[in-house]
Amino acid sequence: MKILVVEDEPKLNKGLVQGLKARGYAVDFAFDGEEGERMARVNEYDFLILDVMMPKRNGLEVCRNLRAAGMQMPILFLTAKDAVEDRIEGLDIGGDDYLVKPFAFEELLARIRTLLRRKPLTAGDVLVLDGLQVDTRSQKVTVDGKEIKLTLREYGLLEHLLRNKNAVTTREDILTHVWDRFFDSFSNIIDVHLKNLRKKLPTAYAKRIKTIWGKGYRIT
Repeated sequence: MKILVVEDEPKLNKGLVQGLKARGYAVDFAFDGEEGERMARVNEYDFLILDVMMPKRNGLEVCRNLRAAGMQMPILFLTAKDAVEDRIEGLDIGGDDYLVKPFAFEELLARIRTLLRRKPLTAGDVLVLDGLQVDTRSQKVTVDGKEIKLTLREYGLLEHLLRNKNAVTTREDILTHVWDRFFDSFSNIIDVHLKNLRKKLPTAYAKRIKTIWGKGYRIT
């Protein structure tokens, strides 16, 4: 899952980015609404965190413009304003949720999970493939009840494949949703992580991750 954080306060921006990355999300960031809107228009994100009060363009304007352009990713507002009228305005223009500063990071994570569950590709907190289970809340992977230890990128790769089970997922799609914008798109980074993932999974499940030559990958 790839998230865009648009927050003008440097310390909070950095904290959010680091915290989300530590939980396995791919994260891009911007410090003003104008840059944030530009990034949201040219990249594909699964989730957008928007501060309301920002320089150049406020979060409400960004949300309104993105919705007018037909973009449907979940949007969560961060704001220092806690008046009911302010929250209603944000929801009325297309926001999905509102979190008032200061807030607990674990609450933010819970709200992200809740909103992502509403997406068509999301099938709840636990993704299942026979005896293979991926708990997206704890990021715990088990096979027939036995835990499999994965790195954050291996986990992200497996989760993304399972969310698109039986469908071909292109390299570009994986890079978009599992890595941030600072990766080297010409490297063999996906192949390396796939190789390591297959090694850690029991053979029966490793063989179900198929390489579709010239197209991408599929888990069946």
